[in-house]
Amino acid sequence: MTQSTLRTPQAAADPLFVQRWSPRSYLPEAILEPQLQAIFEAARWSPSCYNEQPWLIRYVQRDQGPHAAAAEVLVPGNRVWAQKAPLIGVIFSRRNFRHNGEPNDWAGFDAGAAGYAMALQASMLGLGTHLMGGFVPELAYQVFDVDESVYQARAAFVIGHPGPAAALPEGYAEKEQPSDRLPLADIAQEVKS
Repeated sequence: MTQSTLRTPQAAADPLFVQRWSPRSYLPEAILEPQLQAIFEAARWSPSCYNEQPWLIRYVQRDQGPHAAAAEVLVPGNRVWAQKAPLIGVIFSRRNFRHNGEPNDWAGFDAGAAGYAMALQASMLGLGTHLMGGFVPELAYQVFDVDESVYQARAAFVIGHPGPAAALPEGYAEKEQPSDRLPLADIAQEVKS
């Protein structure tokens, strides 16, 4: 994957975290089944409140499901590039705890952890993942056949082999690089008495 001069860690984090980024350009090449299973297995081991594991990951692959319908779940600004990815999906989270039926206020956080685990595993396999908030939840329930009363749509995503920036529509190619981050001191602050 492309490395940007914008990605300079301020502490000794493993390069895996620094090198992972969210590409927009994807090759049409299919994802191998063992790779796909490894990505979802990584999500499976994510931490969750009460070990609830509230995430549900639904996806379609090009030539194996309703790929065009899945692309329609995305807002136009994402659809224009994401529809070329070989896999489109949505991460959902269970609204209520299984053990007592009470609302699970941590489900979104837990589903986010599962999404990040997917992205890291994909990166380790040389694949790109782009998680997106720009999608239409109401349509996601229909296309991915998920009960809205049980699950909440949290994020859409694509996975695939990163492609060249030049293959992107006008206005997107210049964005096709890893982005910078806020300074470490802005996000992690010790509280002292």
